[in-house]
Amino acid sequence: MSEKRQATTRNAAASPWVIDTRELGRRPGSSRTVQRVVPVEVPLGYADVIEVPAGAEVELDVLLESVVEGVLVSGTASAPTTGSCSRCLDPLSGQVEVELTELFAYPDSATEETTDEDEVPRLVDDRIDLEPVVRDAVLLALPQVPLCTPDCAGLCPDCGAKWAEVGPDHGHEKIDPRWAALTERFGESSDRPEEN
Repeated sequence: MSEKRQATTRNAAASPWVIDTRELGRRPGSSRTVQRVVPVEVPLGYADVIEVPAGAEVELDVLLESVVEGVLVSGTASAPTTGSCSRCLDPLSGQVEVELTELFAYPDSATEETTDEDEVPRLVDDRIDLEPVVRDAVLLALPQVPLCTPDCAGLCPDCGAKWAEVGPDHGHEKIDPRWAALTERFGESSDRPEEN
């Protein structure tokens, strides 16, 4: 084994996302549960929209089951989210929980031989790396257009005030640019009756 591969394997084994499956052996039907809290180093989600921020923790609660072709991982991952409303830009915070079901193929199994490397994840040195699986599931679960409320009206395009705060009567008088010079010269309106 080359020094580079040894260093990569050693670093991967130290990651909290990596789970050792050796105690399952290759005995179909054997299983074990894993509950783990994993810190997020790189934000998961859509930057400046909604994401699981760096420094947050992902709670993993998974069942590892040995099957003929590999190790089946099923369970949940949950984490806090932060972001901003896509309409009114108010800050948002919440929680995302995703269901996980993923087969990690054994080396030299029929699944490994009949699928592309990017279709089914593989066991490497009897270890599975859950980070890509969780990242993909979280990205699919997060809304691309997060809203503070489903009926958020957003902001006034002229002054930036929140529609929810200014009310339905809020508006701005718009003067047709072709008449703007006349308005400047003669004032607001010459046909208004003068008040006595």
